[in-house]
Amino acid sequence: MKEMSDQTRTLIAFALAAVIIAVWLRFFMPTPPPQKPGQPSAPAQTVPAQPSGAATGGAPINPAPTKPVSIAAVQASAEKITVVESERFRIELSNRGGVVKSWQLKKPYTLDLINPDAAGQLGWPLSLLLADAQREMQANSALYAVTPARDQLSAPAEITFHWSDGHLDVTKKLSFSVGYGMAIEVSATLDGQPLPVAVAWRGEFGDPSVAKANETVAVYYKQGGKLTQMQYKKLGVSGNQTQPLLRTGPMEFLGIEDQFFTAAFLPEGTDLSLWDWTRDYRRPASTQTLAQMAVGTAAGAPLRLRAYVGPKELAQLGKQQPSIEELVNFGWFGVIAKPLLFVLQWMHKYIPNYGWAIVVFTLALTMALFPIRIWTFHSARKMQVLAPEIKAIQDRYRKYSMKDPRKRKMNEEIMAVYQREGVNPVGSCLPMLVQLPFLIAFYRMLAGAIELRHAPWFGWIHDLSAKDPYYILPIAMGITSYLMTKMTPMPATADPAQARMMMLMPLMMTVLFVNFSSGLNLYYFTSNLIGMVQQWYLNRSQPLPSRSKFKKKQNE
Repeated sequence: MKEMSDQTRTLIAFALAAVIIAVWLRFFMPTPPPQKPGQPSAPAQTVPAQPSGAATGGAPINPAPTKPVSIAAVQASAEKITVVESERFRIELSNRGGVVKSWQLKKPYTLDLINPDAAGQLGWPLSLLLADAQREMQANSALYAVTPARDQLSAPAEITFHWSDGHLDVTKKLSFSVGYGMAIEVSATLDGQPLPVAVAWRGEFGDPSVAKANETVAVYYKQGGKLTQMQYKKLGVSGNQTQPLLRTGPMEFLGIEDQFFTAAFLPEGTDLSLWDWTRDYRRPASTQTLAQMAVGTAAGAPLRLRAYVGPKELAQLGKQQPSIEELVNFGWFGVIAKPLLFVLQWMHKYIPNYGWAIVVFTLALTMALFPIRIWTFHSARKMQVLAPEIKAIQDRYRKYSMKDPRKRKMNEEIMAVYQREGVNPVGSCLPMLVQLPFLIAFYRMLAGAIELRHAPWFGWIHDLSAKDPYYILPIAMGITSYLMTKMTPMPATADPAQARMMMLMPLMMTVLFVNFSSGLNLYYFTSNLIGMVQQWYLNRSQPLPSRSKFKKKQNE
């Protein structure tokens, strides 16, 4: 037997070593504990945090103090509610846990962003997230001393909550502006040693009047210039959504949102990290899965951040540093949708009804596109004049199959006729192609523009951002689309299957549009009505050529 060379032995030794290491890592290496918010980790990693009790989430590990420090106990004798109010909000804060019990926005929105029943089960906004479940529960249920001691404060205002049991010491300082912004500073120590701490938004967030509200809520963060938005199905650790997942910073901003409102958190001197998870909110007759999130720092240092809690108004979002305007998601057609919103806002100054503003805007837009419709109409008329000649060419090649090379000659002859007459065979599709970006932009605008939330038109339409409750507008839109198709000239040589598809298109659009916003259906219905008037005018001003003219043209 031939002896192996040293090189071969070396290769086999490396291979065996790799196999042994792989087997040991797979079957014998102790499983490391999950990453916890208190442990530093590399940026842009997602690591599960240690879960805690029923209303807690996950939290940082409390490091053992090197030397006990004597700390005086600080605690209030009874629970009290402090109200902070401005022209835009009314916020109720409880010294039991130093949390928010109510976050009411005033006109024109008039809603409470907090569901007290859900928060009573799952925890309250601005509660703490700590590594140790027992200490977290203690900090979130303790009676904090409040400064100032007044029951009613007018923004701008600052309120401080402080509590200590002689070992764990927590301070929360909240500074409210007259608008929707605020500053938050939180510090926690254990026997004098700083603890990593996070501030959570627990319970339920957003507008309770929205159907399936929990499905519209998303947790988001922006990191490396990219905004990531996640609904409840994408939160938490895979396979165990109730276990908080740590997404390490630094982050440009992060928070929680629904269709029209947000609680956004922005850094103020400290790098922010995100924890996200879900909890089940059990109602008497149903159970909903709710998104939960917390913002904090993985380092054991005081947490400083700014927050914006309010409507997703472009003007307000743009004032934040950094800007959080992109929370109003206009999609790829934002370059059109955003100006459309500004035009509607300008029109609303003179037409105090967004429904009629949409009607007037659609009228102006359709009239602006009328020259394109005229050009398309003339192209379609030419196609009809050429129809007998085109049909004669098709008849000569009808006996050949589509795979026959002679079919190519037929297409060349037809294109030569079109080029001779200066006709674009797809010209009749141009109006739809031109309108399509505006249609999509309108959809994106109406889906995200808070100005249209609960904005009525008249009669049964009380919310232009919601679907028509009786489906009247989408059905009317489908009918007018069908009539438009019937009125629009089609060449006699059109493929029968294509013609049937064009007739079925209005029905397909009606089915598609029944769940779209009333504002979008109003736009398309109005566009169809104006288009029908324009088409009637064109059909009357340039009637279809007679049969004799067809034959004369063919003989020429």
